[in-house]
Formats: sequence, structure tokens, C-alpha cells
Amino acid sequence: MDNFNFHVTTDIRFGKDRLNELPEVLNQFGKKVLVTYGGGSIKKIGLYDQVMAQLKANGNDVFELAGVEPNPRIETVEKGIAICRKEKIDVVLAVGGGSTIDCAKAIAAGTLYAGQAWDMVLERKNFNGPALPLVTILTLAATGSEMNSGAVISNLTTNQKLGFGGPSMLPKASFLDPQNTFSVGKYQTAAGSADIFSHLMENYFKQTVGSDVQDFVAEGLMRTVIKNCPIALKTPTDYDARANLMWASSLALNGLTGNGKLGSWSCHPIEHELSAFYDITHGVGLAILTPRWMEYCLSEDTVDKFAQYAWNVWQVDEKVPMMAARMGIQKLYDYFKACDIPMTLPEVGIKDDHKFAVMAEQAVKFNAIKDQAYVSLDEQAVVEILNNCLTESSFV
Repeated sequence: MDNFNFHVTTDIRFGKDRLNELPEVLNQFGKKVLVTYGGGSIKKIGLYDQVMAQLKANGNDVFELAGVEPNPRIETVEKGIAICRKEKIDVVLAVGGGSTIDCAKAIAAGTLYAGQAWDMVLERKNFNGPALPLVTILTLAATGSEMNSGAVISNLTTNQKLGFGGPSMLPKASFLDPQNTFSVGKYQTAAGSADIFSHLMENYFKQTVGSDVQDFVAEGLMRTVIKNCPIALKTPTDYDARANLMWASSLALNGLTGNGKLGSWSCHPIEHELSAFYDITHGVGLAILTPRWMEYCLSEDTVDKFAQYAWNVWQVDEKVPMMAARMGIQKLYDYFKACDIPMTLPEVGIKDDHKFAVMAEQAVKFNAIKDQAYVSLDEQAVVEILNNCLTESSFV
């Protein structure tokens, strides 16, 4: 296990009907609030009215930025920055899923950034500037953005989707009420669960050895997703299923399973290229990519870890490591299919490979997958993985 720091100071308010605590949280930072949200689903479920009632009763001066995209765009970030600077906003309140929270993080940091917003994103993990305080109200279990300091922003002009972040972007407080996810449809519930699963997989398959604590926690969280996603799909108002998915989302990416394990993620950099070029649903792209990436990486050198995954996560009975590993990959593929997630690129509108070479070039250029991934991925490897996603697959 490698050296690490673990300092996650987000004030988590988990559970039912806790919005009456919102004023006391916001009052720590000031009265001028920018509320960010997406396409209006929070209005359909009544959450918008609940939030606004709390802000009105608290005497807040409220400004709004609606319409945050599923893959938040730099232009929307710039709109939010302009509002914050003009109105001298004290605190940003993000109400929504990971995209809304990511956009709010970039706005909070960009307001105090001297340069252009996209230049800030290009600093990637080296961003060390200040940010406005951020409070979040989560409505989708997926990205874990409510309890970490990262954000992913898209620039459609340059066909880039890049992650960046720094300590100041960590939310000060996050309200996690599973009831706010009851109305999330089956497609987004499944896609969000695939995103959670992918975060765990990215941390699980790294070059660092001897990290039993992180790995065994990750295995338990994977089993949690496997159990609870189908329940939520069948019974959307099952509180315990939604609660377990929501908390698994936060724990998957708050450093608990990743700190102490060095190296680059593999599937996310490739999926970010798919989203940048085709604007597909992030979790779906990850579900399509992950089994093909696993098959590419499986070898005599890596078989022990893949077999461990199969035995501990899927309870595969096969004793021969290589066969067990392949069965574990197949089980993940079949599980995603059973959740009605599209499992080929043509199913999400990507029917040819004419952009794969450019996507592979950018995935390698803007990430460390060639040198620091679990298994080295150069441009040729990325193209091969993407090509394998064009058709149905079998792994055993």
C-alpha cells in the first residue's frame, strides 16, 4: 500500500426530510445563493419548491442557473461564473445529480480564477486555486461528486471532456435523501449504478499491491450495487435499495477505496472521449467499455486479481483462475444486460470507427493510461477496445 492523505470534510446530511437544516448550513457562508439545476426534474418532484421555500424563509437573496447539461459544458460554467461575479454570490447550491454538481464546482472555482474557465479545467489535478463554498442536494446516485473534489467538464468546440479538481472544490455540505431518487427512471438508475460500479473497478484494478482494506471495501460495495440496483429498477420507491445505492455512490469515490493505490484509471479516459464526440450517457458508455477492457487486460500476469474479483464479487465456483476470471467478466456483462443497459456502441448511435483513432490519441494524450494504468494502453490498444464494443461479446 502506498502513502496517502485522507481528509474528506464534507458535512453529510443523510436521510429523510432534512431540508429544514438547509438554512443553518447556508448561513455559515452568507446570504447570496446561486442555485444550479438541470432540466427541470426537480420541479416535477417538488424539490425545487421545497428548496425555494427554505431559502425564502431564511431571507436568502437567490439567483438561478437552470439547464445544466448531462455532460456539463464549459459555456454553462461561464454563465454561472458571470452571475456569481456580477451578483457577488456567497455560496453555490447545486440541486441535482453529478453533472449539476460538477458544473457548480467549476463555477465556484472559476468565479475566483483569474484566467479563462477552460484554462482552469486544463490544469487538471493541479488546480490549487480557491473556490466559493459549495453545498449540494443530491438527486441521482452515480458520480459521487457530492463527496469529492473533482469535476468533469465538456468542451464541444474542441471535442474534449476532461476531469479536473482541487481541495477547494470539495462540497462543504451535502444533503443525501434517498427519497429524491425515487422518480429517477430505469435507464438513469441503471446507468448511475454502472457508474458507481466503474468507480470501484477503476480503483480496484491498479498497480499497487497489498491494499486489502481498499480492495475488500470495494468488493463489498460492488456486491451492494449488484444486489440493490435490480431492486430499485423493479420497485423505484424501495427506500433501502435507493439508500444503499446513494451511499455506495459516495463511498466509491471519496477516497476510501482509491487512496493508497497509485495509478491511472483506464475506462474513464476512454469513455470521456466517447461522451465528448457523441454526448452519450456516461454510465452507459462505461458499462459498454468495462467488460471489453477487462478482456483486453486479462493475461497470465493479471489473472490472479481478475480471479479474486470473480470469486469475491460474483461468488464464482470455478477453481481454475483463468476460467474463473473469464466467468467474472461474463457475469458483469450479463448483469448490465439484465439491467437493460445497451451493451454495444451501435445501440447508442455509434455505428462506425472513423473517429476512434482521434479519440484514442486524445485519451492517451490527456491521461496517463500509457504509463500508469493497470495494464498499459497505447492508441492501438484503445482502438482495439473500442472496436470490440461494436458487436456483442462473449468471454467464456
